[in-house]
Amino acid sequence: MIRPAGGIRLRVAFVSAVAVAVTAAASQPPASRGATVRGRVSGKRLLGQDAVVVSLEAPGLAVHPPSAPVLMDQKGFQFVPHVLPVARGTTVRFLNGDPEPHNVYSPEGRYDLGTWRRGETRDYTFEAPGVYTQRCRVHPEMIAYVVVLETPYFALRDSQGLFEIHDIVPGKYKLVVWSHKLDGLEQEVTLEEGKALSLDLVVDH
Repeated sequence: MIRPAGGIRLRVAFVSAVAVAVTAAASQPPASRGATVRGRVSGKRLLGQDAVVVSLEAPGLAVHPPSAPVLMDQKGFQFVPHVLPVARGTTVRFLNGDPEPHNVYSPEGRYDLGTWRRGETRDYTFEAPGVYTQRCRVHPEMIAYVVVLETPYFALRDSQGLFEIHDIVPGKYKLVVWSHKLDGLEQEVTLEEGKALSLDLVVDH
């Protein structure tokens, strides 16, 4: 389950069977022998540009963070991207792309990376799963979220509300949907080798 860092439990709303339609897609098997999960996330309070993280959780999953840092820019007095999902152990590189100095700190992570000028960067490695708010002390209106996951299987929905996660080891998983605007959603799914599962997830809370 995705939780805010620091042990605060994120509220999770289970939606009814009417709100979640799950169908096993009779599509052609993907090139790999792994399973695929694809679908759409929608909700009355979700706008097209709202970031939503979809992940698959199970005990004992091996997590391998990327060897190179993942970039989060500060540009136009905004964090870009607004929501950044990463695997546990990932290093995020914060770049100041604006002409004015910026700062990065997180109340949940209890870190403050200082203040730096345009073109400079600071790195931070996220060792514990959770949701970490990113703020700038120089510009208090700036806010973003780094979502740190204990799984290699995750995706952001796109502007059409669509997502896809592929090359998944077959088995039983807990599918988790997270947005900073809404309560979350959990759905148990079973994935079969070489098959795709299509999901229509409606979050109205």
